[in-house]
Amino acid sequence: MALAVDYRIETLAEGLDHPWSLAFLPGGGMLVTERVGRLRLIDADGTLREAPVAGVPEVFVGGQAGLFEVALAPDHPDSGWVYLSYACGTRAANTTCLDRARFDGRRLVARETLFRAEPDRQGRSHYGGRLTFLPDDTLVLGLGDGFDYREQAQNPGNHLGSLVRLTPAGSVPGDNPFVAASEARAELYSIGHRNIQGVVFDETRSELLIHEHGPRGGDELNRILPGANYGWPLVTHGVDYTGARVTPFTELPGFEPPVLHWTPSIAPSGMTVYDGERFPEWRGDLFVAALAARQVRRLIREDGEIVGQEALFTELDERIRDVRSGPDGALYLLTDSAAGRVLRVMPAP
Repeated sequence: MALAVDYRIETLAEGLDHPWSLAFLPGGGMLVTERVGRLRLIDADGTLREAPVAGVPEVFVGGQAGLFEVALAPDHPDSGWVYLSYACGTRAANTTCLDRARFDGRRLVARETLFRAEPDRQGRSHYGGRLTFLPDDTLVLGLGDGFDYREQAQNPGNHLGSLVRLTPAGSVPGDNPFVAASEARAELYSIGHRNIQGVVFDETRSELLIHEHGPRGGDELNRILPGANYGWPLVTHGVDYTGARVTPFTELPGFEPPVLHWTPSIAPSGMTVYDGERFPEWRGDLFVAALAARQVRRLIREDGEIVGQEALFTELDERIRDVRSGPDGALYLLTDSAAGRVLRVMPAP
């Protein structure tokens, strides 16, 4: 197991209203979403543009609802495509939507909605929203169970509590695992999730990993297999917020068990595989941002298997919404508050 690493934390940008996700632009700089429905541009020199990026879709904001992920298409330098996930609709009828648009350096243009999770629901909780691209250029988008609709996570006839897989244009890939099932939604890639908040594809191990919130306890890290069922709410290591049991089962035949679970909850949000050169001791490890635990959890891996955990950046005493491995080899953090910051973690001098 690697020894402790010396680092310093720099504030790159501040004054952001609940920043949720960031994407690194090929020419330097980055795009950052604010949950309140704004997309912000940070220039290559670290300057936060005062005016938000124009052309963002209308976002339903409230509670956990808002603007979520920003991700660049794999061919972004040529196509200019940027993908946004967000809560859409009204408090009485809302869901998770996915759009794409071209970013011209100032605004989003040619925006189109690619996917709208069904059905609409009431409330303002459990939207998922994290996405990533796979090596075949398809994308996967994590969704939530809508909180009050948790039993529907076992129903393949809707999108609640699932991971969906789409082509870059939003259509259904022909090899999706539920395509031939008449009672299932063809977009589904896996089911039985509670609220997916981290999605990464580990290119070295060729595996898709997600993490999701449990209730009180039972946050999970899962290795995704196409067509698999991850059990929520029939199996969980957590209990309801009242203390009542959700289910007596932590495992059952036919359901994929988690790689690990966090009980008590850390409230994971955002995840990255560190692949930079600045921290060689961290290469290949998973980094999980944590809201309730107010830290980043480093999952130490050997041959792809998790052999230990380390709590990092607790000195910040802030809810961490996202963590990213940057193209410059630094680690980037988003703090979750009305005065949120973009932080850059560099080796100590």
